[in-house]
Amino acid sequence: MQLPEAQVAVLTTADSNADRPITEIADEAELKPETATRAAFELEDAGLLAVTERTETSIELTDEAHEYLETGLPELRLYEAAVDAGADEEPVSLGQLLGEAGLDGPAVDIALANFARKGYGEVDSGSVAADPTADTETDGELLALESLAAGEPVDDENILDQLDRRGLVERSDSTVRLVQVSDDGVTALMEGVEAAETVDRLTPELITSGEWESVEFTEYNVEAEAEEPPQGKEHILRQTANRVKDVLVGMGFKEMEGPHVDAQFWINDCLFMPQDHPARTHWDQFDLESPDQIEDLPDDLVENVRSAHLEGVGDDGEGYHSPWEREVAASLDLRGHTTSLSMRHLSGHAKGDLEPPERYFSVEKVYRNDTLDPTHLLEFFQIEGWVLAEDLSARDLMGTFTEFYEQFGITDLDFKPHYNPYTEPSFELFGTHPETGEIVEVGNSGIFREEVLRPLGVEADVMAWGLSLERLLMLMYGFEDIRDVHGTLCDLELLRDVEVVY
Repeated sequence: MQLPEAQVAVLTTADSNADRPITEIADEAELKPETATRAAFELEDAGLLAVTERTETSIELTDEAHEYLETGLPELRLYEAAVDAGADEEPVSLGQLLGEAGLDGPAVDIALANFARKGYGEVDSGSVAADPTADTETDGELLALESLAAGEPVDDENILDQLDRRGLVERSDSTVRLVQVSDDGVTALMEGVEAAETVDRLTPELITSGEWESVEFTEYNVEAEAEEPPQGKEHILRQTANRVKDVLVGMGFKEMEGPHVDAQFWINDCLFMPQDHPARTHWDQFDLESPDQIEDLPDDLVENVRSAHLEGVGDDGEGYHSPWEREVAASLDLRGHTTSLSMRHLSGHAKGDLEPPERYFSVEKVYRNDTLDPTHLLEFFQIEGWVLAEDLSARDLMGTFTEFYEQFGITDLDFKPHYNPYTEPSFELFGTHPETGEIVEVGNSGIFREEVLRPLGVEADVMAWGLSLERLLMLMYGFEDIRDVHGTLCDLELLRDVEVVY
């Protein structure tokens, strides 16, 4: 019997008494895996070979898991520090325990979340109470990690799922194809099998020479293994946005939402930005043609804001010596910042009246008529946040930023005094790009002025900020051009291959 060369190689290498992986057959026959697979399917069609499939799951520990095997799971380190400090008898300050446990950055959130989940104790109002009856010696996740590191199987799917959610293991399924020579194949081998020259494509040379009439063509097998197409995944910017939300929620903030199209009243007037301010022209923001105005605004609040602009606030306030028109305030724009959401919430028109202390944030898109360059886009995500409390200072604001950015491994922040129409004091934030060493502006912040808060009916202090999610991404991953990450020029291969930073 004559068969194509690849089929002969597979048939003579396969076993009639046991299933063997095609990859093993290909290696012995010195064939490419895809060539051996195609030949195996062709032999199966001819009844000379049996092809079966099975799914195998492989589990690999991540770098984070290996680190925990050396240093201990964060929640166990926190529990041990708590017990040593007497927290199993009376609550102990969280700050003290974090230092004694050697926990900082993202490990703090991980420790707190799993400490409570596993019932090792409670965290309330900055203090930790440890459960004296907790059995940390039989922590299932730690034992599973130790087993996997030793090459031993773990049968508990619930624990494996939890390790997967924590990013401590990577599970991958693969299809293994096995082949075994059939009875007809054995008969064919006994009778003799030799290679017949075949071709797998029709070339111009075969046509012009006329050889195509005499050669034997390889059959086309639609079941042959093909190249696996790339799979979709969550965009790295969305991953970072979700991480930011997790961090801020862990710091005690609530999320706020609101319209992308809003009245200039909420976007600019409530922020004590004069109506003839250069940033309020079409050169910096996008206005709507239809509809061009909001249907209604709260009259009492409009009057308070108008008075602040024209007359100022307090005995020493002067306001702006420029016109203020309700028609301008009612005009609709794409928001240039998410501070419009802060104005809606602080004024009580979003959630009702708020009493200090309160903390809110948003991670949403904003729109600006900027010039495109490596650090500027026409639309981007802003991390908006504010804290309503008594007796706030710039030190409180700087400390909040330090804690926030440490969760992302950024510890070299710089603060520069700045002017905003709506905050005093004000300062910009800068971070150092890990690849270029360039100082990158990452946000703007300050404490809202009386001219902003008094018309809203707010009597306490409010510190606020607007940070760029994309700039944070650049500092975390070392991107030099934000257009590589999203937009029409983004690098799809980079998005598929980049590793997520925690």
